Amino acid sequence: MPTQRLAEIPADALALIETRTGPVIKYETIGGGLNSEIAARVHAEHTTVFVKGLRSDHPRVWTQKREADINPYVRDIAPALLWRVESAGWDLIAFEDVEGHHADYTPGSPDLPLVADALARLASLTAPGIVVREMPDRMKDHTDTPELFAGTTLLHSDWFPTNVLITGERAVLVDWAWVSRGAAWIDPALWVVWLIKHGHTPGQAERQAARVPVWNTAPKDSVDAFAKATVRLWEEITQDDPEPWTLDMLAAARQWQAHRQEGIG
Repeated sequence: MPTQRLAEIPADALALIETRTGPVIKYETIGGGLNSEIAARVHAEHTTVFVKGLRSDHPRVWTQKREADINPYVRDIAPALLWRVESAGWDLIAFEDVEGHHADYTPGSPDLPLVADALARLASLTAPGIVVREMPDRMKDHTDTPELFAGTTLLHSDWFPTNVLITGERAVLVDWAWVSRGAAWIDPALWVVWLIKHGHTPGQAERQAARVPVWNTAPKDSVDAFAKATVRLWEEITQDDPEPWTLDMLAAARQWQAHRQEGIG
């Protein structure tokens, strides 16, 4: 379930932030996102940082450690982690502030090749010293062949457009809470569904994915199985959380599976 985003930083959390930044002049909370109670751009006299936070007893607080642990491996395509504070009932992490806009996934968007470039760079990353969830384990309840999704590549796996910032001529990936490990073609496959949701036909979406070299080497049977598993995943999500955007994602996943079944993919 989505985490309730706070419109104001609580006083005790703000005091913790100031132990690292000095007195805070102002801050702007960010409305988008599903995982954090606090998400804000914080301005102090000599620095501006982006802070994410959860209460220490929040059931999803493990995502804070996950993001902190993975950051050294993904700094080529993600904002650098600056500090982490665990105190007074809060777990707070701060990243370098990145100015940019959320990626536009609609057909013809100039952001699409920049996102594809980020996907290509991500496909070369591994993090052998970090324990993250394996994609076969994540998908095992939605497929009879989870072994087809195994691999050693680091996967972001959450291609919600608010997690992709376009800054200058590059895409920067944020919110690594659901980072996983698996076959390198899986992130482009996940992106395909988001592209369909934003107006692409399945064929158009796969042609965008083809900008990412690993997509073009993906075994057809494995991608077909993943498309089917993705439908089952979104069916489960919409049973528990039937919001308009999740229903749109289910519809997009079904369009993609139908396209794969036609043998065009």
